[in-house]
Amino acid sequence: MKAGPERELADRYLERLSKSGSAVGLELTGVHEIAESRARTASERKREEARKLLEFLGDGALILLDERGKNLPSREVGERLASFRNAGTRHLVVAIGGPDGFDDELKTRADLIVSFGAQTWPHQLVRVMLAEQLYRAVTILSGHPYHRD
Repeated sequence: MKAGPERELADRYLERLSKSGSAVGLELTGVHEIAESRARTASERKREEARKLLEFLGDGALILLDERGKNLPSREVGERLASFRNAGTRHLVVAIGGPDGFDDELKTRADLIVSFGAQTWPHQLVRVMLAEQLYRAVTILSGHPYHRD
């Protein structure tokens, strides 16, 4: 993500997350970008990107952001993150899809597929929304008043 207001806002929420997540057993280890594939067809690109993502994932849990996923309330996002934590999951990857979306086999492998609505959002805005929702989930789990039902 290039420098600019979107990156600054995403970084602000990620910094808040890194400062408050450890209190509820959720630690931010960083943001990793997987380069968009240059394969010729969409299906080849999605397969190549899925392979790279699975290599990075290892034995962790995988959450995909996809417009056809579950549209979860913020409180439930927090509960889902807590359930991964409570099950002993030490590594969790939340992935924003590329322009072609996700490979069907990767979707089958995913532990959860979440939507921010049926609309298509630019990657930069999704990163901001994701960072904010992760921070919000931590505040929900800690009982902080940031989130109000």
